[in-house]
Amino acid sequence: MNVLEEALVETGKATFTRPEVLQVARKVGVNPNSFLNDVNNRVARGVYKIRGGAPHGIQASVAPAPTPTQVMLTQPKLRVEVSNLVPNKDSTYVPFGFYKDLSTIISSKAFYPVFITGLSGNGKTTMIEQVCATLKREAMRVNISVETDEDDLIGGNTLIDGNVVYREGPVLTAMKRGAVLILDECDRGSNKLMCLQAILEGKGYYNKKTGETVYPAAGFNIVATANTKGQGSDDGKYMSAQILDDAFLERFAITVDQEYPTSKVEKKIIMKKMERVDTVDEDFADKLVSWAEIIRKTFKEGAIDEVISTRRLEHIVNAFAMFHDRMKAIELCTARFDAETKASFLDLYTKVDASVQLASLSGDANSSADDTAPLTLHFTQPAQSPSF
Repeated sequence: MNVLEEALVETGKATFTRPEVLQVARKVGVNPNSFLNDVNNRVARGVYKIRGGAPHGIQASVAPAPTPTQVMLTQPKLRVEVSNLVPNKDSTYVPFGFYKDLSTIISSKAFYPVFITGLSGNGKTTMIEQVCATLKREAMRVNISVETDEDDLIGGNTLIDGNVVYREGPVLTAMKRGAVLILDECDRGSNKLMCLQAILEGKGYYNKKTGETVYPAAGFNIVATANTKGQGSDDGKYMSAQILDDAFLERFAITVDQEYPTSKVEKKIIMKKMERVDTVDEDFADKLVSWAEIIRKTFKEGAIDEVISTRRLEHIVNAFAMFHDRMKAIELCTARFDAETKASFLDLYTKVDASVQLASLSGDANSSADDTAPLTLHFTQPAQSPSF
């Protein structure tokens, strides 16, 4: 009998789980692989005994070999203790669009899965979080990608300090707490999302990894966001968008198309964002909203392939607060677009706002300079700044 086996005998147990063997091996400073790999020591999957039994003089109670499910239940569980999952309330948020109806759904505490689709940057996820913040409802946000699988959502085994520990996933945690589960960017997922089928029907979920059946607590609901309707992106604008299984999409009670806010609402949003960074300029807010509205109309008509989102306008406000230069803020925040689109957007803004000028958009036509070189911009202050 070797050192490891003698140490296991001293525990007084007849059978041992893998984590228990690892723990004793670490204690006596030996490698447990030879013991674990010896088929004569194996009772069942993940359960081991000492070959030949305990030596004379040691009374060990021999229990029947546990089933795999029982073995799994003996593993410790890792739970992230969160005292409060209610999102923080954003004082600058302005309700619009589906906000009122979503508030009605969530306040009812009925299980009613909702799929919200719309162009990027129009406040889909923020709307859900702010509804929950106002209603003081807990929410768990899960960002979906093509790599997201059942372990990420439901839970799975992980190795911590040499021990196999079961980690519960956000879906089951939300079910138990009666929270709102936000599947963010849902159309980036793969067919691995099909593990949510029973949960999307409001039924209990049998966790085959622990043998536990989890039933949704009152108030549990699922709200998904996406840039498409789960049919992929034909125009290539959202190249990572996947085609989702129709059986998965069919389990959402309603699908909502979220549009950008109206000009009136968007100006309110921009003014509040300006107040937050202590840089209020109502004239600039008016110009930004008008500029964005013209671009969106042109986008809908198919004349351009890009759009200025409400989120992009917020980025411009933050840049303006730092540089105090309208045109510089717009240039910096439109640099993510290709050179031609950026030049068009900048040129359009100069037509909306007479207080700014562009020295050059493309340079001399006969010049051999790289047309992607930084633009030369000039900002002309109005003769008299408005007072607020």
